[in-house]
Amino acid sequence: MLEKLFELKNHNTSVRRELVAGFTNFMTISYIIFVQPNFLSAAGMNPGAVMVATCVSSAIATFLMAFLTNYPVVLAPGMGLNAYFAFEVCSNSGLGLSWQEGLGIVFIAGMLFLILSFVGIREAVMNALPASLQNAIAIGIGLFIAFIGLQMSGIITKDPATFITRGELDSKHILLSLFGIAVILALMARKVRGAILIGILITTGANLVFGFVSYEGIAALPPDPTPTLFKLQFPNIFAKLDLIPVIFVFFAIDMFDSIGTLTAIGYRAELMEAGKLAKARRALMVDAASTAGGACLGTSTVTCYIESATGIAEGGRTGLTAVFTGIFMLGSLLFIPLIKIIGGGYPINPIIGPALIVVGGLMLRNIIQIDWEDITESIPAFLTMIMMPLSFSITDGIGFGVISLAFLKLVTGRSKEIHPIIYYFALFFIACYIGGL
Repeated sequence: MLEKLFELKNHNTSVRRELVAGFTNFMTISYIIFVQPNFLSAAGMNPGAVMVATCVSSAIATFLMAFLTNYPVVLAPGMGLNAYFAFEVCSNSGLGLSWQEGLGIVFIAGMLFLILSFVGIREAVMNALPASLQNAIAIGIGLFIAFIGLQMSGIITKDPATFITRGELDSKHILLSLFGIAVILALMARKVRGAILIGILITTGANLVFGFVSYEGIAALPPDPTPTLFKLQFPNIFAKLDLIPVIFVFFAIDMFDSIGTLTAIGYRAELMEAGKLAKARRALMVDAASTAGGACLGTSTVTCYIESATGIAEGGRTGLTAVFTGIFMLGSLLFIPLIKIIGGGYPINPIIGPALIVVGGLMLRNIIQIDWEDITESIPAFLTMIMMPLSFSITDGIGFGVISLAFLKLVTGRSKEIHPIIYYFALFFIACYIGGL
């Protein structure tokens, strides 16, 4: 049955390999189980209910991705948009909407995503990206993942003078992070199957031994989901015209984040066919429907996760990886005290950080596919790669790449080398930046 559903042999994988990949994905994204309630509680939402909504919405969305596309892609409430939801949309110092109205805004944006995905607009944008920019997106997301891992490990930290700097290398959490990196790299160099998963487990043990994390039990009853379940309300956007840009922000960020993530994962998992993701429309529709569904359950925008690359690095190639991740997300509701050992630390987490650093490095292999001799290709690629980690935004990386690509092709008289839609979206990004979005 599994072979018929997921075509494991055609993808040169096995149930065991997909299980390891799925569990690795789960442990890598487990931090969102605890971070999402922390963020959304600032908007007045019940933390326990948000935790349940996070796990359930992620599981359902991931199951949909598995069965409709057969891609090893995990979905969960997105970082960045959750902060925008809590501290801008539903904050008294921001728009001052109730969290119920905020969820209504997210639902409206999700339905807009779904319509545009259904008619193929999002797929058209994705397929219009030239090969150099697609490869740059994959590399940029690798750098982004590594940058997140360096921050979570404490190896890179804030500095008032230079913005970022190296952390104190003799601190306990950094030493544990370096230990985790060394273990994972040693296992990978020796071609041990499941190296990242084994490294995470060994690093977890070391963190327990040295007291960076503490054991709080194994199982507990899940929280009550009803305080946020189907509590969304729809504000009158025609009476409050300032809400239209808010919908636009949710739409634009999720659209380009999902396009960037799917492109990167497509290259990393070798799913691209002639430079295109064959089931891109289905994948984008799942992403869109998951946003609307998550709002109904009581959480902010649900989207594709770049951390899916950790499972792919472990050999995950089909939707069975996603199925296993979804099962673990649902099961985690019964084992919150145990899962908290691995995912509870944020922003410092010397257990997950090392895995992200290694996976980010593995995603740089596409750099040889970029034509570095052609400035109209290489500079847009460079800006895409560098802006993703430095702006902490996949969307901004794509924006800078698209604008520079369109500009350089125009001024060199080579405008017909790229799809016309690139010029429209270059103007779109320019308008967004001028408008302060």
